[in-house]
Amino acid sequence: MNQSQLESVRITLEAERARLLADLAEPPSAPSQMTYGSQAAAASEVFAQQRDLALRDKSGKGLDLVDDALARLAAGTYGTCLRCARPIPDERLEALPWAAFDLACQQLERDGR
Repeated sequence: MNQSQLESVRITLEAERARLLADLAEPPSAPSQMTYGSQAAAASEVFAQQRDLALRDKSGKGLDLVDDALARLAAGTYGTCLRCARPIPDERLEALPWAAFDLACQQLERDGR
């Protein structure tokens, strides 16, 4: 990647970082006072709380990935697979700028090998 492309990646990663930080800055919704009512309403509230917590967890993990990509960018190793040290294809980096592995190594990581 040339310097212009790397700068564009940095801007994209920083924008994603800002978005994730904004997501995480919103406090999770507190459970409301439970009163005797329908079980469906209570179940809906529990589902909404669990969904919100799962989304916060996903945003936190996404922030870690983006921060790691920014660190690799600063270190000059951005675009190199962390597992096999081969270049990550530009198409993958365009789709997923925080990718740390090429597709083959990502599958190995996912499989726990």
